Amino acid sequence: MANDGPVEHGYPHLETVRAAITALYKRLSYDTVQLFATSVPPVDVAFCDTDDLYLGAQRVARELVRHYRLPDARLIVSFREMTQAANVELAAGPEYFVELNDRFRTHRRDIGAALAHEIMHVYLHRLDLSFPGTRANEILTDTATTYLGAGWLLLDAYREDAASSQKLGYLTPEEFGYVLAKRALLFGEDPSTWFTSAQAYTAYVKGMALARRDERQPPLTAAGWAGRRRYARDRRQAQEHRHPVPLPVPDAPYAFSPDSHGPLRVSFPCPTCHQRIRVPVRGRVRARCGLCRTVLECDT
Repeated sequence: MANDGPVEHGYPHLETVRAAITALYKRLSYDTVQLFATSVPPVDVAFCDTDDLYLGAQRVARELVRHYRLPDARLIVSFREMTQAANVELAAGPEYFVELNDRFRTHRRDIGAALAHEIMHVYLHRLDLSFPGTRANEILTDTATTYLGAGWLLLDAYREDAASSQKLGYLTPEEFGYVLAKRALLFGEDPSTWFTSAQAYTAYVKGMALARRDERQPPLTAAGWAGRRRYARDRRQAQEHRHPVPLPVPDAPYAFSPDSHGPLRVSFPCPTCHQRIRVPVRGRVRARCGLCRTVLECDT
């Protein structure tokens, strides 16, 4: 969190941001990302100055836990003097202790933004998804928070004038706008109506311009000769090793997926959080969802 200091602008972390979006799709799958088509609405995280500080913070935390589909996660929110904006203790769960900077006692409208980032740490911790290095991992957290529907709060917390400045998160305002624009183009939503900060809207417009420019780029332009050859080889090998398994009907809970590097696997959605679980075809299977901890048993 920057306060009364310079705010970095531009796209210095763009490569890491794009890698983070790719990592989300690889770990969650396209179907799971589609479950986050609706962003956190402003009414669910609204915080009035007359609300009780601790009860209000717990209410906002519960709404964000529900949005991230972490049914058994319980957030204990406290406030103390600290350098950073917030901190979360990533224990085994199901209880997680979140500490917020004492500054939020008087800046309550930004509590939702701080909690959105910290609860995403819990979400990624349960997914066992991380990047090497603290800074890259924080960029992954900011990107995932924004792409999965709660990051507009982080961008809206950006305010800057001649006397002071404030920004939450590790991404620049334009990078937040870029990820938010990527999400808006995917789900057809317009988050600009939720902004209370004029500077946040300006950053979103700049990010949207870059996101639209990405859509006009032909695929594999930056891959180089080796990358294009590797892509053609992978496609050819996938066709050669395709297993003759019939496609399931759309409403079937199981989806068989051939794997050219291993045995045939079967995937099915968790009944609690809908995260897809992939296990080898080997008869009776007992598996635990890495996200919501639901234990599942089935015959494959």
